[in-house]
Amino acid sequence: MEFIDYYKILELDKSATKADVKKAYRRLARKYHPDLNPGDDSAKKRFQQINEANEVLSDPEKRKKYDEYGKDWQHAEHFEQQKQQRRHTQGGFGGFGGGQGQSYSGSFDNDMFSDFFEQMFGGGARTRGTGRSPQFKGQDFNAELQLKLSDVYTSHKQTLTVNGKNIRITIPAGVENGQTIKITGHGGPGVQGGPKGDLLITFKIVNDTKFKREKENLYSNVDLDFYTALLGGEVTVDTFNGKAKLTVKPETQNGTRVKLKGKGFPKYKKEGQFGDLFITYNIKIPKNLSSKEKELYTELQKLRS
Repeated sequence: MEFIDYYKILELDKSATKADVKKAYRRLARKYHPDLNPGDDSAKKRFQQINEANEVLSDPEKRKKYDEYGKDWQHAEHFEQQKQQRRHTQGGFGGFGGGQGQSYSGSFDNDMFSDFFEQMFGGGARTRGTGRSPQFKGQDFNAELQLKLSDVYTSHKQTLTVNGKNIRITIPAGVENGQTIKITGHGGPGVQGGPKGDLLITFKIVNDTKFKREKENLYSNVDLDFYTALLGGEVTVDTFNGKAKLTVKPETQNGTRVKLKGKGFPKYKKEGQFGDLFITYNIKIPKNLSSKEKELYTELQKLRS
C-alpha cells in the first residue's frame, strides 16, 4: 500500500494538537466535499484522503501507532510481538517454531494488508458510527457594492438582488472603502442539511466631494486672502453638511491648520459620534497690482527694513 502522509494531507506538522487536527479537517473537508465540487475526481480523491487522515490523527492511540509504523500502523501489535520475540530469542534462535540455529526475518508482505481507506470508509465517506454524511455550511457569496462618499454619511437602507432574490439591508453610516460586512444566511444552500452560507459585501466608496477622508476625520484646503491672513478677520468654510464661520488670527502663516471638532465623518456604528475636520489655509498673494498699491507696498517694505 502506498504511503500517505496524513500530516501533509491536513496541511499540519507533527506537533499539531488535537484541536489543530479538528480545525484543519473541517476546513479542508468542506473545501473538497464532492457535493461542492461536482464532477471533480481530484477533489473527490482529496476528500477521501482528508477523511482517512482525520480518522487516524484525531485518535490518540491510532496517531501514536501511525507516528511509529507509518502505513502499517494497523498491524502495530504484530510488530510489537515480533520485537518481543526477538528479544527472547537472544539473537534470533528458536523463535516462531523454527529449529535451533534457524532465524525468522519477521518480514510482512504488503499484499496481506487490505487498503486502509476501503476498510474504514467502504464505498463512500460516512460519519463513522452514524451512517450519515457530515453536514457542511453552504458556500459564501461575495458581492461588491459601489457607493458615493456622500451616500455613507448617514445610515440608509438599500435593496440588493442576489440570485434573483431581493435583500433589503441597512448600510451603516461611516462604512469605509474596502470594508466587508456579512449578511448571515444569504449564501449558498448547506450540504446534507447544513446551514446556509453568508453573503459578504465589500464596499467600494467613490469620493464625490472635495474632502479627503481618513477613517472618521476629514481634510480640506481653504484659500485665504492676503489681507485677512495679515490683519485677521473671519472666513466662511464648507463642512460636509453645511458651512461654518472661522475667526482668522492676525499674521496667520501659509499652511496653518485648524481643527473643527466634531465636523468630520460619522464613526462606524457609533451613533452620534463624529471625527474632526481639519482645514489648511492656502494664502493667496495679490496679483495685477495697481500703481497706487505698488507704491503703498513699497512704503511698507521700507518700514519693515
